[in-house]
Amino acid sequence: MQEQSFLTDLANQFGSSESSIVDFFINILITIVLAYIMGLIYSKYGNSLSNRKKLMQTFVLIAVTVMLVISIVKSSLALSLGLVGALSIVRFRTAIKEPEELVYFFVAIALGLGMGANQRLVTLVGAVVIILYIVIQNMNAVKSAVQQNLILSITNTTKSDLDENKILDLLKKHCSKIDLRRLDETGDTTELTLNVEFDNFENIINAKNELKSLGNIQFSFLENY
Repeated sequence: MQEQSFLTDLANQFGSSESSIVDFFINILITIVLAYIMGLIYSKYGNSLSNRKKLMQTFVLIAVTVMLVISIVKSSLALSLGLVGALSIVRFRTAIKEPEELVYFFVAIALGLGMGANQRLVTLVGAVVIILYIVIQNMNAVKSAVQQNLILSITNTTKSDLDENKILDLLKKHCSKIDLRRLDETGDTTELTLNVEFDNFENIINAKNELKSLGNIQFSFLENY
């Protein structure tokens, strides 16, 4: 009887181990696919100035690594405490330059956490919602990108006076909206700051060329955040 009970327990443990290994491989494949898709989304829709195609390659590694760690420590309190101690001495020396990069890293980590905890449905639904949100947001951004909202700064350092009315008349031909933000005059130096909106890039070029024809003035177009 004892022998039969031992063999039954051993068979149950083997079957459970085999099932967990299958689940692990399924989870890791799903993690790789989701992280790769997120990398493609980042490469296509990201606004970061860094090398997006190079950075997207790290998403799969981050997601799979987090999933592996969670899969190992989720059933052991001792391993969980050891992980906390190990992470407390880890320092990332490379600074994340832009908030967008940090958001995508968090998404990759979330994918690894969800799949490592065997929460497939929740993770899949969350990933689909995030992807749809990014795609829809960027579709709307493309539609609104036709209108350019810029800050125009004009400086006159010559002894001749800056004719503000002439500048405004010039800009009205190309701008859909003009707002005065600042007007400074100190000695021979006059500075004019305007908030201007253009309907297309061609109007920006035409306005720039006509401003150059006014004489010795310095001007710059800046994105209005």
